[in-house]
Amino acid sequence: MNITTKNSISLEQIYKAQHNIKGVIEHTPLVFMKNFSERYQATIYFKREDLQVVRSYKIRGAFNKIQGLTKSELKNGVVCASAGNHAQGVAYACKKLKVKGVIFMPVTTPHQKIDQVKMFGGKFIEIQLFGDSFDDSQKAAITFCTTNKRTFVHPFDDLEVIAGQGTVGLEILNDTTNPIDYLFLPVGGGGLASGVSNVFKVLSPKTKIVGVEPKGAPSLTTSLKNGKNTTLTEIENFVDGAAVKRMGELTFKFCKELLDDTNTICEGLICSTILKVYNENAMVVEPAGVLSIAALEKYKEKIKGKTVVCVVSGGNNDITRMEEIKERALFYEGLKHYFIIKFPQRAGALKEFVVDVLGPNDDIAYFEYTKKHNRDKGPAVVGIELDTKEDFEPLVKRMKQKGFLGEYLNEKPELFQFLI
Repeated sequence: MNITTKNSISLEQIYKAQHNIKGVIEHTPLVFMKNFSERYQATIYFKREDLQVVRSYKIRGAFNKIQGLTKSELKNGVVCASAGNHAQGVAYACKKLKVKGVIFMPVTTPHQKIDQVKMFGGKFIEIQLFGDSFDDSQKAAITFCTTNKRTFVHPFDDLEVIAGQGTVGLEILNDTTNPIDYLFLPVGGGGLASGVSNVFKVLSPKTKIVGVEPKGAPSLTTSLKNGKNTTLTEIENFVDGAAVKRMGELTFKFCKELLDDTNTICEGLICSTILKVYNENAMVVEPAGVLSIAALEKYKEKIKGKTVVCVVSGGNNDITRMEEIKERALFYEGLKHYFIIKFPQRAGALKEFVVDVLGPNDDIAYFEYTKKHNRDKGPAVVGIELDTKEDFEPLVKRMKQKGFLGEYLNEKPELFQFLI
C-alpha cells in the first residue's frame, strides 16, 4: 500500500496523473539508437520527449496541476515563471482548459521560445518579460500572484507537477521488457528527475539512476556537496532549460534520496553532442535536452554491454544560436584556436604565415588587423580551425620557429571575450 504525505509522492498519484493527461499529451516513443549503441558498445534507447506536443515533457506536469485546481482557482487564473518549456506547457494547458494565465519569462529567453508560448496559449495568456534569469522571473511571478490572488504553477517544486513528470517513467517501463541498467535524467529544478526516479525505485529498483546537470549551473551537485539545498550566487544561462540558482525543496529531497549518481556536463560537450545528434540522426535537441546523451561519453566504460535509456527532455532550440553552439563545440573538440599573431611590418609577411606556418588542412576562420603605429611588428587576432586536434602542437611549434606567436587566447577567457 502506498502512503503519501505532503512531502512524498506515491506511485498511485503518478498513475492518476497519467489518467488526467491522457488524450492531451503524446505517448512519446522509446527509440533504439543504433549509432550510439555501436559507439558505446551498449544497448541505448532515447525517450523522445522532444517529440511531445509542446516539444518537451513540461506539458505533463503543467496540465496535471492546472486541471486539478478548484473552479474558483481556475476562474481567478494561473501564473508561472519559466525559461521557456514550462511556459509552453502552461500556455497549452490554459488554452485547452480555457483558463487565463500570466507567464513571466526572463528577458534573456530566446525569441523562438517566446513565440512558441504565444502560439500555444493564444488569447488565454499574457507574457511578462522580467529579469535575467529564471529566479528573477519567479520572484516577480510570486509577487504578482500574491497581489492578484492567482494560483502559482511551479515548474518543478510541486507534487502534482512532479507526478505529471513521473508519467515519463511509466511510459519507458511500459515500452520495454528488457531490464534497464542505466537511466540518465537531465536535472535543472529537478521535477523530471524526482518524478521518474520515484517510478523506477518502485518498478525497476535495480536500475542505476543518474542525474545530469550543466557545469555552469550545478545546483544539485553543489547542494549535495554542502549537505543542504543551496542557492548558487551566479550561473551560466547557456543551458537555459536547466539553469536554476536553486532547486526546489521537494525536488532536492527526492534527488538526494533516489538518484544513484550525479554528474555535471561542460557546455562544450553539450554543444558537440547537439551537433552530433543533428548530423547523425536529424534530431533538433535543445541544450538541456541533450544533457542525458552527452553523459554517455562520461560513463562510456561503465555502460559497456548494458541497457541504457537517455531521456531527451526537449527540442526547443533556437536556430539563431547555432553559430554559438558550433563555436563552443569546436573549442571543446580542440579544433578552433585564437591567437595574437605578431606580423613583421614588411611586404610578404602574411604570405609567409599562410605558406610556412599554416598546415595543409588549417583554415583561417577569423582575422582582425589594424596598423596603428610604426613598430617593427603589428599584432593581429587570428582564429584558426584545424582538421584534427593533433594538428595544434605542430602549428604552435611553427609559429614559434618563425617568430609569429604572440599570445594564445583560448586559455585567457577574459581577453578572448573582449577581443572576439
